[in-house]
Amino acid sequence: MSRRIGEVMTAGPRALPLDATLYEAARIMRDQGIGDVLVTLAGRLCGVITDRDIVVRGVADNRDPAHTPLSDVCTAEPITLGPDDDTDTALRLMREEAVRRLPVVDDQNRPLGIVSIGDLVIADGAGANVLCDISRAPPSL
Repeated sequence: MSRRIGEVMTAGPRALPLDATLYEAARIMRDQGIGDVLVTLAGRLCGVITDRDIVVRGVADNRDPAHTPLSDVCTAEPITLGPDDDTDTALRLMREEAVRRLPVVDDQNRPLGIVSIGDLVIADGAGANVLCDISRAPPSL
């Protein structure tokens, strides 16, 4: 049975402005035990930075984490959901885009939360097959 994203998302996602550094994002990820930070411009979502982005697009490319802005390595214009979307939509988008989490935004594109495959598995057990599909997908850069 499908549920509303607003019911299953993790509210209050961590976010940093577009000009914050990789170092700042990495510190938040470490301190909060999370794998991603939303990237904003004037309070509106404009990207997502993951721990993998920091390693693959930052460190492996010999970028200085203390001076490299998130704008240089984040995934711009991520696929998003609204709080009234349903879990079936989230699962479909995760499968199609081969992603494990999706930002949840309001109608002004301001971050409200984030929904992960784990959230969906806990909510209705439907995320397990999607995780298998995503795990088989080629890595994105």
